[in-house]
Amino acid sequence: MELLFLEPVFIEAIWGGTRLRDVFGYEIPSDTTGECWAISAHENGECKIAGGIYDGRRLSALWKEKPEIFGNYPGDKFPLLVKIIDAKKDLSIQVHPDDFYAKIHENGSLGKTECWYILDCEPGTEIAIGHHAKDREEMEAMIRDHRWKEFIRTVPIKRGDFFQIEPGCVHAIKGGTLVLETQQSSDITYRVYDYDRLSNGKPRQLHVEQSIANIRAPFKEALADPETEKVPGAVHTHLVSCKFYSVDKYDIDGVFTKEFGRYFTNVSIISGRGSVNGIPLEAGQHFIVPAKSGECRFEGKMSIICSNPE
Repeated sequence: MELLFLEPVFIEAIWGGTRLRDVFGYEIPSDTTGECWAISAHENGECKIAGGIYDGRRLSALWKEKPEIFGNYPGDKFPLLVKIIDAKKDLSIQVHPDDFYAKIHENGSLGKTECWYILDCEPGTEIAIGHHAKDREEMEAMIRDHRWKEFIRTVPIKRGDFFQIEPGCVHAIKGGTLVLETQQSSDITYRVYDYDRLSNGKPRQLHVEQSIANIRAPFKEALADPETEKVPGAVHTHLVSCKFYSVDKYDIDGVFTKEFGRYFTNVSIISGRGSVNGIPLEAGQHFIVPAKSGECRFEGKMSIICSNPE
């Protein structure tokens, strides 16, 4: 089966910038473009296939009509969403629901477990991840009293850091950060605090009650413990496995061959250039390796991040 290259979809945001154009050469809609939905079958930003026998087809249509491409993976929706996020300014402090809560309260949506690979960040940048409340009662009191400095936990970051964000974890990317995000195919986000910013003259909507219902307290860090090994032609780093996805990074230098798993695999080129099965590749390209594709042959000097459903 041929590889499925995708046409990205861009989402503008109050906190977005120009790095999707500056770093990856994408044609972005404005100078406040926050997200590139690179591999997506979600109705809020769906990719079409670019080139090949399925050129112009929507990913969700292929999922329904050609399940064999995806190894007959169970479920009525393409399960993952891969994004690049350019945060020029801070994102809101937010939390995501799990599948159970989202199904009941968000019209059957999936919940949102996600992970971040830090592609780049300005020196001294932090992210918000977790909180300092000792239990649910203190968490609710801190939120209702707007004790944000006391409540929000921040940690310093550097390029190459990796974080797993479970539902119920308070989190926010801060300004100056470029992130590759792998997540469940969901667009449900509850904002608990937005720095009192105005959008078109009005404060953005908050979801305080939903946030309180979903934030887990006390905070427990989801430990992603990346493991690195040398393989012929590459350095392989296994970033995380959870019940929704497995994510791996390959720093390729030369020729690297890989047969992927039984379902499908999402591939994002995050830096460098080269080829796969003779097809030229450069940073910012994304494709899906169908099930039963056999061995993929990568050549060149580049870093790729791969994700597949568990």
